[in-house]
Amino acid sequence: MDTHEEYLATVEDDAHREKLSGILAWVNQTWPNLVPVVKWNQPMFTDHGTFIIGFSVFPKNIAVNPEPPAMDHFRDAMHAAGYTTSSRLMRITWADSVDHDLLGELIEWQIAGKTDVTGFWRP
Repeated sequence: MDTHEEYLATVEDDAHREKLSGILAWVNQTWPNLVPVVKWNQPMFTDHGTFIIGFSVFPKNIAVNPEPPAMDHFRDAMHAAGYTTSSRLMRITWADSVDHDLLGELIEWQIAGKTDVTGFWRP
């Protein structure tokens, strides 16, 4: 599986597929310089070969997967927005609305913090 479209075709629930598709399309439209890829069976976006953000589908939610430093930086804002978190991800339940402002700040923070990173992950 190499493309977001191929990944989306594996999401069986129509409403779940539509919600994730909307998020991925929004990221594509807002940051056309980011490269959509699928790695580790997860749709993600990269910038100059470095990881920016990934998404995963679970029965109860979409997991938003930035890197741990981004989770640490945004955890309070994620909780204030009504999302639950783990050490490595934020959960958007299927009933939740998507806080595009928060998601946008998270992506912008990742991009800005990785301008000089040459590897896939932060050192």
